[in-house]
Amino acid sequence: MLFGTGGTIASRLDYRTGAVIPAFSPGELYGSVPELANLCNLRTEKLYGVFSENMGPEQYIKLAQRIGEEIANGVDGIVVGHGTDTMHHTAAILTFMVQNPPVPIVMVGSQRSSDRPSSDAALNLINAVKAAAEGDIAEVVVCMFGPTSDEYCLLHRGTRVRKMHSSYRSTFRTISDVPLAMVSPTQITPLRTDYRRRRKDHNVTINTAFEEKVTILYYYPNMLPDIVDAMVEKGYRGIVIAGTGLGHVNKPLYPALERAAKAGVHIYMTVQTLWGYVQMYVYETGREIMGLGVVPAANMLPEVAYMKLCWALGQTDDPEEVKRIMLTPVSDETTLREPYNGYLIYQGAIPEVQEFIRSIRR
Repeated sequence: MLFGTGGTIASRLDYRTGAVIPAFSPGELYGSVPELANLCNLRTEKLYGVFSENMGPEQYIKLAQRIGEEIANGVDGIVVGHGTDTMHHTAAILTFMVQNPPVPIVMVGSQRSSDRPSSDAALNLINAVKAAAEGDIAEVVVCMFGPTSDEYCLLHRGTRVRKMHSSYRSTFRTISDVPLAMVSPTQITPLRTDYRRRRKDHNVTINTAFEEKVTILYYYPNMLPDIVDAMVEKGYRGIVIAGTGLGHVNKPLYPALERAAKAGVHIYMTVQTLWGYVQMYVYETGREIMGLGVVPAANMLPEVAYMKLCWALGQTDDPEEVKRIMLTPVSDETTLREPYNGYLIYQGAIPEVQEFIRSIRR
């Protein structure tokens, strides 16, 4: 089953204005990529026709429910066409709302609209359908270009993936870990073995709880306490902080954080470095912040922590139960350690990097 929600993969260029506009239904997209017929019997359904910035809890809940219904009806795989800008947000919330699926749930998008010569839409879609139809990875994953060239796509776990470039076709990366697999039109090559495998049953747990009054605060120097106080006054029940370094904020915020915690607001700390862990025992600052009621969230990505806190608070307001839900991994949103090759950034212009690039790109 191919569900369409909109996004660039279902869009075309409006030559009158020069803007990209939603244009294609999933069925039309299927018809424009005939190679899909060689992979599986594909049904399509348009759930939405929006750019991904307009996805929200209403869309998440319906999408999760329809996925559950199709799994119960016996489909062998799910593909979700989605805009790339917030695809990692949707991948995270679907991981929590659709648990222990017996089949692959593959999210796919494109950086360039389907009618552009450099579009990545067709290859992404072919590889996503292949992963859903023939793959053994029964999790929520994102399927997008691996390298910038048209060689293969990568399957990224839904809780460890992030869009990292505004326009590159190879924009999605697995953070603090390694991708699950490489996918081309001819083969699927696993890169690791610790994934949930396809099953023959049709059992899945659907839990669409969602609390909207949750926010992310991206800390910056001289952040004033009235921001936190305003969240409390407006009735927010949860705050995820993207803190500096190992999970820090400035001392002027301390009284506001303490007031928020005493008001029943659930506060979790992540790191804005993206790679690495919250380590609030190292410096005095971190220890003081924990003493105010802020809970460290290990190496959970800020957007993933936000989605999980929305999901947790949709189920309970008990602090200990919320903490149990938040800190109990569902699908590697937190990990015990990061692999040695989970953090690789190649800095252009550095001689050894340029030599390496020349050795593999001639």
